[in-house]
Amino acid sequence: MLDSLFQYSYLTGLIVGSFIRALYLRKYRQDRKAIFREEGFIVGLLASLWGITILLPLLHMFTQWLSFADYNLPAWAGCIGIVIFATAMWLLWRSHADLGLNWRVTTELREKHTLVTGGVFRHIRHPMYSAHWLWGIAQALLIHNWIAGLASLVIIIPLYILRVRREEHMMLEQFGEEYRTYMSQTGRIFPRLLR
Repeated sequence: MLDSLFQYSYLTGLIVGSFIRALYLRKYRQDRKAIFREEGFIVGLLASLWGITILLPLLHMFTQWLSFADYNLPAWAGCIGIVIFATAMWLLWRSHADLGLNWRVTTELREKHTLVTGGVFRHIRHPMYSAHWLWGIAQALLIHNWIAGLASLVIIIPLYILRVRREEHMMLEQFGEEYRTYMSQTGRIFPRLLR
């Protein structure tokens, strides 16, 4: 019974997260295929594989195909997963809202790009990555399957490693000392506790 609650909590979060991303993709007319052109095959492939991280939990929830890889967690882990997933969805929405026209599917700067340091960016330089890290952790706590549960983390970790340094280098080139100061005051994906 609790497994169903956790899985439907995941499904609800998945719908919310997909709606948020689709809204901003449409609002700012983003071209998902641009990621291959701008960032190369590996990053494009990893970004495309994000869809598989969504399909695997659905496959697990609605078929028995992945049941050989099931694991059990205590109920409190699923409850924590619900809270983490809700936080991830809020952070994903807030990141998009705070970035506004500055958001891009690819790591590129627009002509009138501005340095966003307000909202969630006041504490975290890469809150969208934070949201996806939290999504991956929540997925593992809500979908009790070694394949479907861990799929998001398997994709987000290399994607994060490949993109964040490049993004920060690009921001340093564009905004110089202003971005360096901002870096010293914020955490990369989690708020800096000591300033």
